[in-house]
Amino acid sequence: MQIKEIDVKSVMTKSNLPVSDYSVNPYVGCTHACKYCYASFMKRFTNHPEPWGEFVDVKNWPEIKRPEKYAAKEAFFGSVTDCYQPCEAKYKRTRTLLEQLQGSGISISIATKSDLVLRDLDLIRTFPNARVSFSINTLDEDFRKEMDRGVSIKRRLEAMKQFYEAGVQTTCFISPIFPGITDPIEIIEQAKKQCNLVWLENLNLRGDYRVRILAWIHEHHPELDDLYHEIYSKKSRSYWTELDEKMREYTLRESMPYMRDDDQHRSEFGDPPVVVNYFYHEEVKKSAKRKTT
Repeated sequence: MQIKEIDVKSVMTKSNLPVSDYSVNPYVGCTHACKYCYASFMKRFTNHPEPWGEFVDVKNWPEIKRPEKYAAKEAFFGSVTDCYQPCEAKYKRTRTLLEQLQGSGISISIATKSDLVLRDLDLIRTFPNARVSFSINTLDEDFRKEMDRGVSIKRRLEAMKQFYEAGVQTTCFISPIFPGITDPIEIIEQAKKQCNLVWLENLNLRGDYRVRILAWIHEHHPELDDLYHEIYSKKSRSYWTELDEKMREYTLRESMPYMRDDDQHRSEFGDPPVVVNYFYHEEVKKSAKRKTT
């Protein structure tokens, strides 16, 4: 594992994401080494010879002198790297940034596969509209271990529960949904009493990991070869259309609000979560950027 410290001018990057004003990544690279990670494209810009998942650059930035300039803005922590990957326990760059921004009036959303985020629960809860999202795309630990080096699904669910019970908004991010493998309803059933929001995102194969994932499917689930060819070579949407309909029926039955490409809504604590479908990336509405009131 190659870990080095680098100096950067700022860790706050203006974002084009529909859900935030700033994108925050205190590290370059991620040791969770997810096989399906879209962020592996970052190697084109960082010139790392190591395989994705085998290097991390730890960012050092100047102290933020006027954090109040971020008031009423929103920052998304973890857009291309997990800000609570294992090295955060030593370097504490995410915690340092939270301490620098505390009291500024900025809202934060954090995406992670780690329960290390629990270390900062008391700090995170001081931010307005704070939200923590936990990525879970299976309840099968064998499949999870094949796909990433994050903590177990059990630990992610327990961390989600602790944040929810502490009054911090939580999201169960079911991503990526592997056709024929991921069962979103099964996951929601486990998480529905401890999250305000569920995001559903399809497996979007592109870049160098397309070949890697298709090869893994062929080796471990050859019975799914035709399905994946239909979806990812012939560009058929029928699988996602059928899953969309199945999710609509399920959420209606369970009294869960069901939406498409819309990040404006959250359920109240104790109510069934809002479920949002992000199956069609190219059609994501810019209106999703509007803030919750």
